[in-house]
Amino acid sequence: MKTNRVTLITLGVKDIARACAFYEAIGWVPSEVQDKVAFFDMNGMKFGFYLLDGLAEDTGKPVETLKTGAMTLGQNFPTETEVNAAYEKALSAGATEVTRPEKIFWGGYSGYFADPDGHLWEYAMNPYWELDEDGHLK
Repeated sequence: MKTNRVTLITLGVKDIARACAFYEAIGWVPSEVQDKVAFFDMNGMKFGFYLLDGLAEDTGKPVETLKTGAMTLGQNFPTETEVNAAYEKALSAGATEVTRPEKIFWGGYSGYFADPDGHLWEYAMNPYWELDEDGHLK
């Protein structure tokens, strides 16, 4: 079995319905939504939300010590125009602007926003990473 893999990414959120509404507004489709948890399919992986209280209970850490923003999630797009369009869609859905998309010193193009719970996302175009027709890295 390969070890370099992730099968589930779970974000702690304050409100499942609010989190789902934001992600649906930017084009994500939930596969399962319950009172305390929600999941989105991601090509053999799952992306989930878990209420902060439940995450605190599962991890044995107080809610106050669970942090956001110390890591980022990223999505690559084939062109700068598509980065800009997706970024504006996220802002119109309720994201908070962190940095506007711009050309980066290493040759790429990217910008950051925070979802309604403060989780950081980077939308980018990396000229060194080719994407297939479904947007997967080749």
